[in-house]
Amino acid sequence: MPTRRTIPLINEHELQPRNGTPGHSISLSDLPPPEKPKKPWYYRLPLVGTIGFILAPQPSILWVLVHHHLQTLKKTHIFLIHLVVIYTLNLMIMASLYVCVTRDPGPVTLEPNQQEDYAGDDDEDVGLTEALMSGGGEDDFMKPGRWCRTCWAPKPERAHHCSVCDRCVLKMDHHCPWLGATCIGHRTYPAFVHFLTCITILAIYITTICVNAVIWSFRNPFEVINPVTPIHEFAVVVYGGMFAVVIGPFAAYHYYLISTNQTTLENISPFMLLRHLPPLPRSGHGLSDPPLEPELSYHQRRAVKDAHGKVYMYDVGWKKNWAQVFGWDTRRGWIERILYGGASPGDGRYFPRNPRSEAMLANLASELVKLDRNA
Repeated sequence: MPTRRTIPLINEHELQPRNGTPGHSISLSDLPPPEKPKKPWYYRLPLVGTIGFILAPQPSILWVLVHHHLQTLKKTHIFLIHLVVIYTLNLMIMASLYVCVTRDPGPVTLEPNQQEDYAGDDDEDVGLTEALMSGGGEDDFMKPGRWCRTCWAPKPERAHHCSVCDRCVLKMDHHCPWLGATCIGHRTYPAFVHFLTCITILAIYITTICVNAVIWSFRNPFEVINPVTPIHEFAVVVYGGMFAVVIGPFAAYHYYLISTNQTTLENISPFMLLRHLPPLPRSGHGLSDPPLEPELSYHQRRAVKDAHGKVYMYDVGWKKNWAQVFGWDTRRGWIERILYGGASPGDGRYFPRNPRSEAMLANLASELVKLDRNA
């Protein structure tokens, strides 16, 4: 298969330069900023369900605290401790949820003072002809850090286009319908992980409390003041246990992603490695440059998937990886990390590479060419 060529969508002579000078490249400041698309109201319904799941067990939790710890056991200090811990966690959950829903996950448009620093291409200004070069598909799949032809904006490295939100998001992790049908990206990912962590801690905490209360009620059936209390205790055990089993592993998965400096999209999409491969030899194979997933044979696809489990493009050590997500620059930055997660430091456009990744990608490219020649 010959190397795929890119064909311009319009002729260079048809362009209208900014100052009327032929050959002048149109800079990013000439392009209007993309408008944030508005979603229909029913996209918010899953968010109502999320809030409902958080608030649903509150009456039963209060019932257990009041009737078991306060009236039956008469342990006021234990009652107050549980009350403070539980509702502090609830407030933290709602705070991080609010951040995830209301904060922009990461706009890719550049401010005027940032345009000279954009390093998506070799030149500081992106020519309109180059931006319109068509490689097939709605999104610029060919190289990271180039241009998205769907939302008409620069596409920094690790940014992805969300088809639901109809926009590109910096360091996009995934699109979450349960959080107001919004994307989780560079500016909301810490709050999202904070949200999962607090829900897991709260679920384990109330489950432990109510398990002990259920055991006590079975061992002391004649000392239970209100016969309905064990029902509330058992209901909270089931509810909290369900959330701990469902949300807990999800939170642990994101701890793993942070430790290896991956996003969900990068972790579940092994063929994203293809866009990072070094240039292939010009002849002796039938692959595009970079190779496309549909043209790979079974053995080539297997090689990419095997490499995906070893090549962590942005892994610079677990301490630095966590600092990229939860680090802070101000003296009291740790406070917002604890209260609601905050936002990741940095601009979300530049990320240090794993120094070993280039050699591993070169080995993968050589293996793909070798397999293609032997096919």
